[in-house]
Amino acid sequence: MLSALALPFAPLCGLALAYMLFHPPRRPHHKKPVDVGLPEPEELWVPIGGGKRVHAWLCPGDTDRVVVIGHGMGLSKSATLGHAKFLHDAGYTVCLFDHRNHGRSSQDRSVTGLSDKFTSDVLSLVELLRGRAEYRSAKVAVYGFSFSTFPMFYSLRDQDVAVDAVICDSGPGLELAPLFANFLDADVLPVPKALRANPARFAMERTLCWAGTTMLRSEWPPPLEGRYVDTPLLFIAGEEDRILPASSVDALAGCYADAEAHILPGIGHLLGLREAPEKYTSTVLDFLRRALT
Repeated sequence: MLSALALPFAPLCGLALAYMLFHPPRRPHHKKPVDVGLPEPEELWVPIGGGKRVHAWLCPGDTDRVVVIGHGMGLSKSATLGHAKFLHDAGYTVCLFDHRNHGRSSQDRSVTGLSDKFTSDVLSLVELLRGRAEYRSAKVAVYGFSFSTFPMFYSLRDQDVAVDAVICDSGPGLELAPLFANFLDADVLPVPKALRANPARFAMERTLCWAGTTMLRSEWPPPLEGRYVDTPLLFIAGEEDRILPASSVDALAGCYADAEAHILPGIGHLLGLREAPEKYTSTVLDFLRRALT
């Protein structure tokens, strides 16, 4: 009965949740590079248009091998310091950044064209690094996690900014709409009790899936053309991932000729490095050795 009474409010809640996913409450950086044994970074402020900027930490290593590292939705670049550490230990220059609406980067209240906007964060940073003399001829890989796997993967659509390899951890999947429903199923969104059962849950979920994909306004999956034909791609998925299922990630990888997918048994969303560190790091480092030669 409570769900039936809440039914008129379900679409509004679906819209609010879609907006919140792309404009989440900010979390402060809980760690700095020096806390995990990385050198004191150079701080970068990268213009992304409209007076907005993204904030990045640059930890120099080999100038001919660079990895640009994103983060999951609602997190910040401090969440991927462990990944930056093992890459830097292997000799790579690593550059971690906050997407817009996250960490120390600018607020962007836009509700449409978000796919292109988040992707421009990646491309603007790669372009800035390539504009520096020491990295002008470097091989550059981009490394995404969950939400940021989509703009990292989408960055290959730009023919003018050279990305030499893409690594995706816990995403992306073959279809967009199920992702938003999976957020509900995984109980990671603040849903009022009255909307957790049908019929209100059904109406809220339909609105969330529609609004989320509409806000992105993307062509998905990208067609097998241009840089998608021969750019090395690595997809890592957890067998127990409830948000971006391994089957969906594997299906997307199967659409591209130069892609490889690795499924980690018994691993959940974004838990590869924590729960299977040796397998995870060896998979990533082996791929980069082959991709950035």
